Amino acid sequence: MINAVRFVALLLAMAMSQTTHTDAAQYSLLKFDDLAGWQDDDHSAALTTFLETCSINKNAEWKALCKLAKSQPSAKTYFEMFFRPVLIEDGKPALFTGYFEPELSGSLTPTSRFRYPLYRKPSEVKSGTPWLTRRQIEETGALRGRGLELVWVDDPVEVFFLQIQGSGRVRLPNGKAMRVGYGGANGRKYHSIGQELIRRGIYSKHQVSAQVIQNWVRRNPYEGAELLRHNPSFVFFRKVTKVPLSKGPIGAMNRSVTTGRTLAVDPKFTPLGAPVWLEKDGRDTIRRLMVAQDTGSAIKGAQRADIFYGSGDTAGREAGRIRDPGRMVVLMPIQTAFSLVPEGLE
Repeated sequence: MINAVRFVALLLAMAMSQTTHTDAAQYSLLKFDDLAGWQDDDHSAALTTFLETCSINKNAEWKALCKLAKSQPSAKTYFEMFFRPVLIEDGKPALFTGYFEPELSGSLTPTSRFRYPLYRKPSEVKSGTPWLTRRQIEETGALRGRGLELVWVDDPVEVFFLQIQGSGRVRLPNGKAMRVGYGGANGRKYHSIGQELIRRGIYSKHQVSAQVIQNWVRRNPYEGAELLRHNPSFVFFRKVTKVPLSKGPIGAMNRSVTTGRTLAVDPKFTPLGAPVWLEKDGRDTIRRLMVAQDTGSAIKGAQRADIFYGSGDTAGREAGRIRDPGRMVVLMPIQTAFSLVPEGLE
């Protein structure tokens, strides 16, 4: 068990938290007994995931907690002693979806089969400045013939979904694999093609999944290409060489994400690196301590998150089925929790 006296001394030395929060958010302080299934989770697995990214946070309070986490404490005791559960709400219903690392078939040179490139970011694309839309890029050929091709794959639909996921693996003809990661974007807002299919009356809300969308686009090549252009956002890629294939892809914190333990969140509400208790309802319920280690263009809101399901087709099928309600509760360092919810001190 962690030395409580040492903890008090550390608390006295900590600076006030700099956690980003917004006026639109409402904060409620909970107890660990309020977290359904808390006693039954594998807290050690959560602590291992937390350690992947905790050292990145330079805030004094988080740095001290990271140092304590590295001393191999009892995981459940560690979280209960140094954190408090805070429910953050913004008036929007909770929604939890899944994401994964796709594996595509590809080649380092174009062939009759492998003819759809993944592109590096061109030099004129600047962060925060809108560039050409997806339609404009495709119709004008703005990227062709410039040596920006990273690798060629055999399915334009998979290219589109790889852009949504942000990273993936490309299996080459020699059996080796290349991992690609997010390399920038065109600065255009993401538009959901699933929502567009619902708006058009092609599918109802409960029918839409990634697999359903992919199948519809393939069955309807012309209409499908137009549907994909409904999303003006376009993502560029880079080759990832420093992460072994045995580990997960790089997330927003520049560290590997962990299957079943990493969440992509909206950092306006949930600080990156924070432990998050997830209560996902639906067909496959989840009651598990996760870590907020990633973000996503479609992840907006205090109760909105993406669950990382792993790599490959099986993970993709699992992730594609997820669109469920529930709630998530952020474990905040004690001082931060009490600064957000002052009545919790009473």
